[in-house]
Amino acid sequence: MPVPDRPFLIGVAGGTCAGKTVLCERLAHAAGDAQVALIRLDMYQIDRSHQAWDDRIGANYDHPDAYDWTLLNHHLALLAAGEPVPAPTYDFTVHNRSATVRWIHPAPVIIVEGILVLYEPALRDRFDLKIYIDSDEVLRFIRRLKCDVDERGRTQDSIINQYLATVRPGHQQYIEPSKRYADVVFPQGGLNEPAFDLLLARVRERPRLT
Repeated sequence: MPVPDRPFLIGVAGGTCAGKTVLCERLAHAAGDAQVALIRLDMYQIDRSHQAWDDRIGANYDHPDAYDWTLLNHHLALLAAGEPVPAPTYDFTVHNRSATVRWIHPAPVIIVEGILVLYEPALRDRFDLKIYIDSDEVLRFIRRLKCDVDERGRTQDSIINQYLATVRPGHQQYIEPSKRYADVVFPQGGLNEPAFDLLLARVRERPRLT
């Protein structure tokens, strides 16, 4: 088998709480850190340090303008060239980037997951394999509600208001239409075992980089 000269890039998109993170974390764990580098689109939300607290709370995080596409594309170019990158991290409790960076090192397979990774053209064109995770809207909302309450300290009313004001419209306008760019659509979310097994086999077959 020939040795590749660059990583195999996989994009995993889908609605909020569709199962993207579950699928990708399972893949990374099963294949091993030496085989897979995992990047979350949420890490590349724009820096909002210049914004007042109320403006950050009211921002639309389901709009393409909420993400630093330039930095993400630059980091992927560096990883493809064999260079590690200092990825930003995001603190959902303060609605802004934290001071911490996470170093991501090149790997045979690089997975980028997030709601809009199949929306942005320059990013989409980098992927060798494009996946869309499909999941029932009611289940996604319930998962979002539980996650935001348990992990982000938000109130139920604020979650519902945000879902109706920006999350659901953003899904309908930007995320759901991006499904047409997917090479593969996984129904039943991130716990679709046959789909997971097929993807894991594809990830494991990638040889180490030169």
